[in-house]
Amino acid sequence: MKKYIPGPTGTAAVTALTLALTLTACSQEPAADDAPTVTLSHIHGLGVRGDTLYVATHDGVHTPDATGRPTLVGDRRDDFMGFTVTASGAFLASGHPAPGTGGPADLGLVESTDAGRTWHEKSLGGEVDFHSLDTAPDSTVYGYDSANGRLRVSPDGVTWEDRAALRALDIAVSPATPGTVLATTETRVARSADGGRTFAPGEGQVLSYVSWGAPDALFGVDPSGVLFRGTDTGTGSGVRWARVSTVPGGAPQALTVVDARRLLAATQVGVYESRDGGLTFERRVTVTSGKGGH
Repeated sequence: MKKYIPGPTGTAAVTALTLALTLTACSQEPAADDAPTVTLSHIHGLGVRGDTLYVATHDGVHTPDATGRPTLVGDRRDDFMGFTVTASGAFLASGHPAPGTGGPADLGLVESTDAGRTWHEKSLGGEVDFHSLDTAPDSTVYGYDSANGRLRVSPDGVTWEDRAALRALDIAVSPATPGTVLATTETRVARSADGGRTFAPGEGQVLSYVSWGAPDALFGVDPSGVLFRGTDTGTGSGVRWARVSTVPGGAPQALTVVDARRLLAATQVGVYESRDGGLTFERRVTVTSGKGGH
């Protein structure tokens, strides 16, 4: 299979993915309802540990209280661009240090083993800003290095191998077949069957974010917030996508699938949770869109 490097495509596809990136940094008023008023914005990742929700943002990791009001976890207000919770419950993240804290501009890969209260550098400090992170069942770490447009893979989060070069927004690793990796690109969802060394051209939907929480729980959301459920055919670029619903608020910022029934999605107006496979959503946290880019 040839290495696939997504390039320019039709105007509609390019605009769709660009829109997902741009709207994350645009101002939009939150919908008015009975949810509490908060100032959470610029969400980059979602995760759960036990039944606790964690929200990685431009201003640290937060968790909501019983009323939905987010509380900063620990005291670090770093810009966590990439974020994932591993099967063991450890947090992995990347991004940039908070202004005024010193140190290099890129965090590399950092880890927390106490649910985000403290963090330590694991590798690549000052070298890499991963905008998407995921782990395989065998604990292999996959990270998308946005600055260099390359997928990087590590067996232990310390030593890394460069793999395919591609332009992507998000990645997801199969929980059943560790070598199967999906990447959302301007030319739809590209699929790799060899651990991200090569990718087959994308087919089907243009999606912004994908998450593969269990072998039967592959979901993706498009730039307007339409949620799709995917079925991996196991060959080529073969993922079939079926429309499920629309996540409230549009303009998605993050998607995390826990299992076939439990999904978490962040949009411009809130963090939403579904307990019925994406058919309906309940707002867990209200957010306000950040003003200006970052």
